[in-house]
Amino acid sequence: MVTLLIGKKGSGKTKKLIELAKAAVEKSNGNVVLIEKGQKLTYNLPYSVRLVDSDAYDVKGADALLGFISGICAGNYDVTDVFVDSTLKITGTDASVTEALAAELKKLSAAADTNFVLSVSAGEEEIPASVQEYVLK
Repeated sequence: MVTLLIGKKGSGKTKKLIELAKAAVEKSNGNVVLIEKGQKLTYNLPYSVRLVDSDAYDVKGADALLGFISGICAGNYDVTDVFVDSTLKITGTDASVTEALAAELKKLSAAADTNFVLSVSAGEEEIPASVQEYVLK
């Protein structure tokens, strides 16, 4: 499953992402991973959430992010949930990237049996119509 948390900067996306990650840890029989840009969420999450700083691995661009996420899933078959904070900062693009990213993550979700949640700093009008089904209401 792919889910997009959208909203303008300061609208509470990261707070919601943290709540979802905490809930995932409680129900997961595997591993929960949160990818962030920079190390800012260290003290907001339970120790059982694997925090990964995208800057530490020089992840830049949508293709690099997708490859990075695929590698996480390939390296550990127990990953049940992957959360990505600041998706557009990592990709360095605008919200149009969500179309291709969501399509590829949907395929990966089916293959790896993993849920993906991405926070996207954009208004609903900026999100392509083809990915509106993934937007968390």
